[in-house]
Amino acid sequence: MESPPPSENSMAECLLQEEGRQRHGARAFLCSPLQWFQMLAKEMHWSFVYGVVIVNGISQGLGGAICRVASDYYWKDVQRLQPSEAQVYQGITSLPWIVKPFWGLLTDVIPVAGYRRRPYFILAGLLGAISMFILWLPKELGPLLALLLMTAGSAGMAMADVTIDACIAENSISNPSLAADMQSLCGISSSIGGLLGFSISGQLMNEFGSKGVLGLLSIPATLVLSVGMLLKEIKVPIFSHKQICGKLLKVNHTMWATLKRSDVWRPCIFMFTSLALSLSIQEGMFYWYTDTKTGPSFSQGTISFIYSIGSVGSLLGVMLYQNFLKEYPFRGLLFWSQMISSISGMLDLVLVLRLNLKLNMPDRLFVMIDESVSQMIGRIRWMPLLVLSAQLCPSGIEGTFFALLMSIDHIGMLISSWGGGLLLQALKVSRTEFDNLWIAILIRNVLRIVPLALLHLVPKRSSILKVDSFIKAEPMENEADDIEQSSLIANT
Repeated sequence: MESPPPSENSMAECLLQEEGRQRHGARAFLCSPLQWFQMLAKEMHWSFVYGVVIVNGISQGLGGAICRVASDYYWKDVQRLQPSEAQVYQGITSLPWIVKPFWGLLTDVIPVAGYRRRPYFILAGLLGAISMFILWLPKELGPLLALLLMTAGSAGMAMADVTIDACIAENSISNPSLAADMQSLCGISSSIGGLLGFSISGQLMNEFGSKGVLGLLSIPATLVLSVGMLLKEIKVPIFSHKQICGKLLKVNHTMWATLKRSDVWRPCIFMFTSLALSLSIQEGMFYWYTDTKTGPSFSQGTISFIYSIGSVGSLLGVMLYQNFLKEYPFRGLLFWSQMISSISGMLDLVLVLRLNLKLNMPDRLFVMIDESVSQMIGRIRWMPLLVLSAQLCPSGIEGTFFALLMSIDHIGMLISSWGGGLLLQALKVSRTEFDNLWIAILIRNVLRIVPLALLHLVPKRSSILKVDSFIKAEPMENEADDIEQSSLIANT
């Protein structure tokens, strides 16, 4: 049965209760992780817990961390790309995450053989495993074919992410008291997987090389495929093409009507601008990190360790926001986080100009401080944007609309990546020339301040938007449709 929507006056209380349950879930894990896992497996079936751990912990956490290190070295050493080219290629591989609402609509509205989740896990696993296996083959691949295979692997990961989110949403509706525990399970799995992935990626690179390590990523993808085979799921009726088209049209109409509201598109403009103007020059910095002449000539193990320290900084940012900053007004928190992001970016400038050596601070120590601080500030800047996005969603299509907002943010990140690549090319930063890298860093830091001119588009304080002010999705006509609609509402 579909849960009734919360009233306007109770929504804020529900959010506070949700935060309390999240802290309780985290404490339960720390005190007795085995009992906590057993409780979740008993209440929601072990196959669901297995799916969350595989998708969030193994595929995205462990696999994502290993892929970041291996792909950087692959573009640099195997394909011999320039930093600007590698920057653009990395942005292209993120394209499947931009169409995240499309994957959500597929798994919600179009069942395959009577199942809405299992076939898409199988498809995601096959897509990732086959693409990574082909990338590992001894035959030399051109950069365009390698890019296509990496993008296909990213599509498999994005599809699995959306599908497991839909499973979590369904279980949150049927077990609302465990909703926070499920989110804690996702966060803990992803964090542990990421830390483990960065910790072992250096050793894996030494043993197998970047191409071999990318081939090993077919193992996490195969585990995703196993989720589709083992997941417990109830069959649903097969819908006609007319019913499916009708649902898609209703969702599209509601999303477009909502986007045209000023209290929605104004914050969206700020979020998009904030991400797009924070140009990413990560590939330029990576090439400089590993350069033996002008850079610090970091080894593969050092690079992996630096990234793992960055993961710790990101976790620290989440803890700071949850415990001290979540009650801050939106505008104030975004203003200071944007300013500090620009200022902290100057640490890269100090490093590239070698000023840290004049202060008798070794490169490795300085880079670890730089990476942890930048990741922590980036996470603090990202958290209020997530909260704001959740509050902009209309009643009836919350999950799908949230995925749409996240896609808009991913477009901003894509522009950031491509813009950074163009900047590196314009400044003639290459595999061996880094004389103008400091200018790219300076331009990036200055541009981070520009979105503050649009800060007035964001509401001053965190407030629950009135549900009645939005156009609601029309109810379905029969019970089978109600099942589909409840899933569509909750999917993220």
